[in-house]
Amino acid sequence: MNETKEGSGRRKGRVVLRAAICCLLTAVSCVLPASEPEWPNWRGPERNGYSAHTGLPTEWGHDGDTERNIVWKLALPDRSGSTPIVFGDIVFLNVAEGDDLSLWRVDAGSGEVVWQRTIGGGNRFQRKHNMSSPSPITDGERVWVLTGTGALQAWDFDGNQLWARELEQDYGAFGLNHGYGSSALLWREVLYVPVLHGMKTDDPSYLLAIDAGSGETIWRQERPTNARMESPDAYITPALVESGDGHVLVLNGGDVATGHDPEDGSELWRVEGFNPRNSPMYRVVASPVAAGNLVFVPTRVSPMKALRLGDGGEPEILWETDRGPDVPTPATDGETLYLLRDNGLLSRLDATTGAPDWENQRLEPGTYSASLLVADGKIYATSEDGVTTVVRDGPEFEILARNQVQGFTLSSLGVAEGRLYLRTDSFLYCIVEP
Repeated sequence: MNETKEGSGRRKGRVVLRAAICCLLTAVSCVLPASEPEWPNWRGPERNGYSAHTGLPTEWGHDGDTERNIVWKLALPDRSGSTPIVFGDIVFLNVAEGDDLSLWRVDAGSGEVVWQRTIGGGNRFQRKHNMSSPSPITDGERVWVLTGTGALQAWDFDGNQLWARELEQDYGAFGLNHGYGSSALLWREVLYVPVLHGMKTDDPSYLLAIDAGSGETIWRQERPTNARMESPDAYITPALVESGDGHVLVLNGGDVATGHDPEDGSELWRVEGFNPRNSPMYRVVASPVAAGNLVFVPTRVSPMKALRLGDGGEPEILWETDRGPDVPTPATDGETLYLLRDNGLLSRLDATTGAPDWENQRLEPGTYSASLLVADGKIYATSEDGVTTVVRDGPEFEILARNQVQGFTLSSLGVAEGRLYLRTDSFLYCIVEP
């Protein structure tokens, strides 16, 4: 079912305007000097856990009373699954403290909080995480923040609110067993917000498209599946995948992967077989990750499928594995795929064939929930105990360093200009290697 709040003429007008804006931005970018990409959203500028940054630190931590290569650390009130978002000299954080949820702007040079803005109340623990898990998104002028309670807001960089929505009030309570934790995807002035649930609700799962400038709903596409009990629950962010001369939004969860038209949300195809035993407890945490026309779709470990999108029709299944991740989302540069399992087993595979360079190599013992970062010829994997294992990105497995900081962490690393931003329940660390 597809619902709209605006008439078709008005929607087409917005589409034309967004296209014109994108063309203008493209033209401007051609005359501006090249610069390193920022970290504007969860998983980085290409949304795949891969960064072109160089000169990133390999070692950090505590040497007696000194903190090696830690430029500053900012005390935080609680844990969060949300990634630090970086643009220029600004870091944005989604923060939980007691009942409150807030957006922080932090100075990247000093670690000082420039401003804090309240998003709303209703924070709570739900299993392992709280309601601050969704990561913010920025376009360099505005920042959007989403919470597990359904508060969705836009702010400018001076801390002025541009608009606010309450998705649970508009469309019903989120019904996930572990609490809502998806991050939105921003593309061409549209925010795409997935709500895939079923354990604690009979309401349908759906995908929302929201105008980034006004906050108005463009369309709402329901996504029915035959998944049962907890299996409809998914904590994923959609992937944007090239297909012919266009793009497709890919979602996983509810025992299937589906491709959707970004213009109206209509389902273009679905691939089944992601819950081969029809288990009632096959919730999905790891998101699909894409590079070009390839998309890698996890489920609850087995099977993970590699798909290639063509000019239309059903995608081609290139390969699959029964040793996929559960919680950490994979990373890829389009040639190589990196998989991290919750128990700290790391694999490096050929993206198009699935053939391993090396497979199931043991990292520092622990539980891993943060997603991988691949950058500067290195692979970064952070455990919940705050230990980051740094591995050489090459055909031979080699651990370069193991780095410990204080605190429990669920958050994936943020990256910018030779710096790493590592978030625990105690601190946000800014790490630089001289």
